[in-house]
Amino acid sequence: MPTPRHAETLLIEGPDALAFAQAQFSSNLPSLAVGAWQFSAWLSAQGRVRALFHLARLDEHRLLLLLRGGEAAALSEALRRFVFRSRLTLQVAPWRAIATGAALPLHAVQVDTDVIALGCDTHSLRLTADGENDTAWQSLQLQLGWPWLPPSALDALLPPALSLYRLQAVAIDKGCYPGQEIVARLHWRGGHKRHLCKLRLTRSAAPGDILYRDGNDIGMLLDVVDDRNDINDIDALAVLSDDVMSTAAENTTLQLDDGLMLCMQHRWEN
Repeated sequence: MPTPRHAETLLIEGPDALAFAQAQFSSNLPSLAVGAWQFSAWLSAQGRVRALFHLARLDEHRLLLLLRGGEAAALSEALRRFVFRSRLTLQVAPWRAIATGAALPLHAVQVDTDVIALGCDTHSLRLTADGENDTAWQSLQLQLGWPWLPPSALDALLPPALSLYRLQAVAIDKGCYPGQEIVARLHWRGGHKRHLCKLRLTRSAAPGDILYRDGNDIGMLLDVVDDRNDINDIDALAVLSDDVMSTAAENTTLQLDDGLMLCMQHRWEN
């Protein structure tokens, strides 16, 4: 069974919260309605993804980030350097448990006393201060191609590798934000050589593992869910080299240097 994850959540509150997030994050915030969420990211100046998260607008001046990898305290501290005179506060939020909830429309947000639910279409993510974590949502979101970043992937991958254009987590037509020039160049000129794909593994492996074939680094595992009945039939998301994927049609099995066998299930172009 996969290991339950606890929620890493960050609140940005104040009259300048939206303007601050618009200037720092890669998605387009003014179009985000109260009671809705979108995927977003914080990029380095080199365009690498420092943090990936669900960004929910709880009210006019309050934003909630649910990180998909990394620590809220570390992100808060890093963002604090850019607040300057903005009228806002950054604080680690109290919602620490993450569990699978009933179906809600994609991008909907429900706030009920001490529970926040983020709609994911076939299910929802329930965030609470106290409660039990479960893992059912992990498999559902892996199938959707929603990446979760292990520590070694933070500040290491470019948006196309994580399919962030498909998730509308990066905007091409908004003002400047960290990494925006790299995002635009990759979007219009292409040329990035690694992309997100869904795999089936023949044995368990760890998120963050580098994959080698014929002595060459061909990619990185991002997420592994081994809750299937067959222990030799494990689902995973990975970033893989286009050179490898071009020679491996869907349902083709590849053997890696350490004996791990992987079967290509799906590839996302962007």
